[in-house]
Amino acid sequence: MSRSAPAGERPFLPEMGFGAPAATYDVFTRVLGARAIHWQLVAQAGVAPGQTVLELGTGTGEVLLLAARVAPGATFVGLDPDPAVLDLARRKAARHGVALRLERGYADQLPYADGTVDRVLSSFMFHHLPPEEQRAMLAEARRVLAAGGSLHLVDPDGTDPGILGWFAHHGEGHGHGHGHGHGHGSPHLAGADDVATMLRDAGFTDVDAVARRTRTFGRVVFHRAVCPSGS
Repeated sequence: MSRSAPAGERPFLPEMGFGAPAATYDVFTRVLGARAIHWQLVAQAGVAPGQTVLELGTGTGEVLLLAARVAPGATFVGLDPDPAVLDLARRKAARHGVALRLERGYADQLPYADGTVDRVLSSFMFHHLPPEEQRAMLAEARRVLAAGGSLHLVDPDGTDPGILGWFAHHGEGHGHGHGHGHGHGSPHLAGADDVATMLRDAGFTDVDAVARRTRTFGRVVFHRAVCPSGS
């Protein structure tokens, strides 16, 4: 599955981009109700034993740990640029006795071979990337997906982001822009139609905003897209 990892250090937006310690991330997201969102994303993906699942921006591993409960026979790979959250994810996986393959890297330069992944997941990470890296991430996701594989992405709705928009704004305002360091004080939140356009431009088919959910922290959109057969 792997190919050469991307070389060089690059700035990135930490999981708790507005300055809180990484260890507080799980408590913070559970208070906001993110666990229900994570469960819905896992259910949408329909992971089956024997498949390979890649999560981009895996953070502390919450989504992959939930997915492993649903499909214990699958292979789970998590990619994130932040070594602090990856360490937390490793400790959590060890406590739960779950085998997660956790690697450091960037979503717009995936260290995996073409067509080697069945599902790509992304939860509340897409808005961390500036627009050019959002497009590059989707192109890379399509590249590593096997024909008929699918991408499942949940992110704040850029047209009504609520509290999440505030956090995105203030987190990136610290100048820690994910990837190439484009943190200029404005969030990179995209509306559902804009995300759909980027997915189609990346070569995905069956692009759909599967669900929209409004929570106390704002509205989120669940996206689904398929890597076409014969690609």
